[in-house]
Amino acid sequence: MRLSEIFKPQFVIPDLKAHDKKGVLEELLEIVTGQESSLNKGTLLQVLLERERLGSTGIGDGVALPHGKLRGLDNLLLSFGRSIEGLDFDSIDEQPAYLFFLLLAPENSAGMHLKSLAKISRMLKDGNLRQQLMRAKSREEIYKIIIDKDEEF
Repeated sequence: MRLSEIFKPQFVIPDLKAHDKKGVLEELLEIVTGQESSLNKGTLLQVLLERERLGSTGIGDGVALPHGKLRGLDNLLLSFGRSIEGLDFDSIDEQPAYLFFLLLAPENSAGMHLKSLAKISRMLKDGNLRQQLMRAKSREEIYKIIIDKDEEF
């Protein structure tokens, strides 16, 4: 599966305003629920915060991959946000997070959900990619960087 199947340019936030974990999740959900009106932002936020209570999705190297499964969702959805200043996301390396990929999955999609998380995680192990995402000047440039990198996998 290609990320372009679940990720749209309008799901990119080049400059997150949030200063904490909950705020980031709310901002990332806002753009998804704005495009997918059948989704309830409050329910999604609750699902994501519950997942964070199990263990932080801050994977280190300035990256966080918040994710959750939702009953009634028909397909995977992916949004991305960048925090120029960085913020505490309880990352495993105890460093600020700057790059956030939010993955929402249907409740019964364990295989696709895990494959997508693994792909994004592998992509973001590339320090050059992380630097490109931090230097990008626009939503469109960020989207293109992500989609171009996905083509390599």
